[in-house]
Amino acid sequence: MEGLLAIAIAAAAMTAIVAVRYLLTSGLFAFATSRARPGLYQGLNPQIRREIGWSLASAAIYGIPAGIVAWGWQQHGWTQIYTQWDAMPLWYLPLSVFLYMFAHDTWFYWSHRFMHRPKWFKIAHAVHHASRPPTAWAAMSFHPWEALTGAIVVPLLVFVIPIHVAMLGSVLAIMTIMGVTNHMGWDMFPRWLVHSRLGSWLITASHHQRHHDEYLCNFGLYFRFWDRLCGTDRGLSRR
Repeated sequence: MEGLLAIAIAAAAMTAIVAVRYLLTSGLFAFATSRARPGLYQGLNPQIRREIGWSLASAAIYGIPAGIVAWGWQQHGWTQIYTQWDAMPLWYLPLSVFLYMFAHDTWFYWSHRFMHRPKWFKIAHAVHHASRPPTAWAAMSFHPWEALTGAIVVPLLVFVIPIHVAMLGSVLAIMTIMGVTNHMGWDMFPRWLVHSRLGSWLITASHHQRHHDEYLCNFGLYFRFWDRLCGTDRGLSRR
């Protein structure tokens, strides 16, 4: 009984953390948008309220498995998360971040393409695409079925790929920031970076905007590797 209570507390705490992280990050970039692109979200208040509602529901779907895994790590050492800096070579620290991002990106690309099949689009993914145009509040605006496909990735990876707890925090920070900035309708990154050789391999707001405009292209999350390999990369939005 005490174990179940501890799991419930961990799940509730992680849900609260995910929700607050979403509200703070999306709120910050929405504020930045109001300063850098005044009027960009004009007339979108009803849409934004829906985005926030779906996103807070998604916070629970992300938070519950994360809380269970966090409890298992702390109480039973279930995962491959480590805390000692010398437990693995230092060169492995950035590599582990890349491995997590690439694995997540791979899962996202293929599950995202699957969600664009007519049946599953109607059941689940249409909720996300109701954001037209997407805003800084839309990053977690998912139907529960779609949120579940994203919520299981990192909790499963920590059982397979060793990672320092600080690097795991970096992965979650990158995931949050790119999720929000790629939906806010304008590129906050310098033009020279977006149009550079490095930028041509990264997902940016203008790249993801084209996905929301045209649907059947630009499916990636962090990188354009799978889009390029599979012929679904159509470049940046013309907006």
